[in-house]
Amino acid sequence: MDVYEAVDSRRAVRAFSDEPVSKAILERVLTAATRAPSSGNLQPWHVYVVTGEPLAALKRRATARALAGDPGDDREYPMYPAELTSPYLDRFCAAAAQRYKALGIERDDPERPRKIAALNSEAFGAPVVLFCYVDRTMGSGQWADAGMYLQTVMLLLRAEGLHSCPQVMWTMYRKTVARTVGADDRLVLLCGVSVGFEEEGVPRLRTGRADMTETVSFIGG
Repeated sequence: MDVYEAVDSRRAVRAFSDEPVSKAILERVLTAATRAPSSGNLQPWHVYVVTGEPLAALKRRATARALAGDPGDDREYPMYPAELTSPYLDRFCAAAAQRYKALGIERDDPERPRKIAALNSEAFGAPVVLFCYVDRTMGSGQWADAGMYLQTVMLLLRAEGLHSCPQVMWTMYRKTVARTVGADDRLVLLCGVSVGFEEEGVPRLRTGRADMTETVSFIGG
């Protein structure tokens, strides 16, 4: 799989099979990802790879919180700006409607928030979740580095025939995650990334993207 194919085929998959992912593949991907861009070579990320019974137990605890209507832990950073305006709000609403319809959750379902939270806390059935933390002393530039690192990881996963789903949702249950992985207060949970093989026979969602001309300007030749 070349780079263009990996970029084009990467999607946030929300239905994973229970087929295990070998540790050798994960080690190969995460070793290669150390070459991701990092300003000043700080490499400010720290990743915990959770599988097996520790992950199953974490899913149970997080899902229990979700189904109980627990609003989650206090946020250490906002998931989105308080005031989204067009065109960003338009893109967000269109993608959300498309995403949850594919999951069989209707917009007017009164149980929609709990159902969404429960699906997320199950990591959509993924057998592996990577929890990416950033040192609390880092600034916005290093958070950008962490984003580039995670994109590198997700593209390498595609090269291995795997899929992924980045989930900021896990920050809602950051204290539960921290107890599982042993992360201390020096680290901030950026997100979780569910990893696995896509389940066959489920609707495949591919959200639209803005045309390149909407987000790119060429200056000069």
